[in-house]
Amino acid sequence: MEQIIVGVDIGGTAIKMALITPDGELVTKVQEPTPVAQGEDGILQKVAQMTQELLHKHGFSTEQACGIGVGVPGPIDAENGVVLQAVNLHWRQPVPLREKLEALTGLPVAVENDANMAALGEMWQGAGLGAKDLVVITLGTGVGGGIIVDGNVVHGINGVGGEIGHITMTPNSGSICNCGKTGCLETYTSATAIIREGRLAATNGTSPPLAAVWAERGEIRAKDVLDAAKEGDAASLAIVDQAAFYLGLALSHLAIMLNPAKFVIGGGVAAAGEFLFSRVRESFARFVPFPYVIASTEIAAARLGNDAGVYGAGWMIRSRLAD
Repeated sequence: MEQIIVGVDIGGTAIKMALITPDGELVTKVQEPTPVAQGEDGILQKVAQMTQELLHKHGFSTEQACGIGVGVPGPIDAENGVVLQAVNLHWRQPVPLREKLEALTGLPVAVENDANMAALGEMWQGAGLGAKDLVVITLGTGVGGGIIVDGNVVHGINGVGGEIGHITMTPNSGSICNCGKTGCLETYTSATAIIREGRLAATNGTSPPLAAVWAERGEIRAKDVLDAAKEGDAASLAIVDQAAFYLGLALSHLAIMLNPAKFVIGGGVAAAGEFLFSRVRESFARFVPFPYVIASTEIAAARLGNDAGVYGAGWMIRSRLAD
C-alpha cells in the first residue's frame, strides 16, 4: 500500500498543506486563509478538515497517511508537541497541538517551529542539500530562523533556539515587535517592517511611486517597495538598504557563533533576489572580522520557496519512518 505524508505550514495569513511521498516527491499542495480570529481550536479544526479533503481528493485513504508534520511560527516543545507561544497566531499560552490534532485526525503528528521546518526542507530537497551545518532565515510576516548543526535542529532548553527574528539590533530604539519589545531584527527585515516603512514613505510624500500605489490601491505590499527601489526610488532604496544592513549584521553574529557552511534565505522578501542579497553580503562582510569565514560562508537564496515548510514537515515524518 502506497504511503503518503501530510506536510502542513501554519502561517499568520495562510495554511499551506502538501502531500509528499517518503522519497520527497511533492504530489499536490493547497493553501487556504488561516482563521486566526477563530483561535487555536478553529485553526486546528481547519487543518483537520483540509487534511481529510486533500487525502480524499487525491485518492488516499487515512490508513495510507503515515502522519502529519506541522510547522508553527513560534517556540516549540518538540518532544511533547506543544507550541509554547505563537504571537502571529495570537497564541499567548501553550497549545498542546500534537495531542489536539491527533484527536481530530487519528493520525500521528509531529510538531516543529516553522522556520526549523523550512531549514529541514532546504536540507532535504533544497539549497542546503549536502550541508550538515546551515542556518535558514525566512523573511515573511515575521523573521524566522532554523539552525542545523551536524544535521540536527538546535532547539535549546526552552525551544527558542533559532528565533533569529528576535535578536535585538537596536537596544534603545526601534518599532515595537509582536513579542512586546523594541528593536528586534523582525522590525527591520520582515515584510511587515518593509510594508510599515513603505506606507510611511507613501503618505509623507517622500516616495512618489509608493504614493501613487497608495492612492490607487489603498495599501502597500513589500513587493511594491522592492520594485520601487529597483527602479531607483530613493525612499524605497533606503528601506531596502536598512533591511539588508540589519540582516547582514545579524548573520555576522551567527557566523562567529556557529560558523555554518551556508545561510539560506527564503520567504516573500527574498524574492527580490540579488538586488537584496548583494546588499546583505556587503553588510555581512563589513562585520565579520575573519576573511576566511567570509570566503567560506555562502549566503544563498532558498530553492523551495513557500514549499520549504511543507517539505520540512514531510521530513519530520519521514525521519520517524526511517527510525
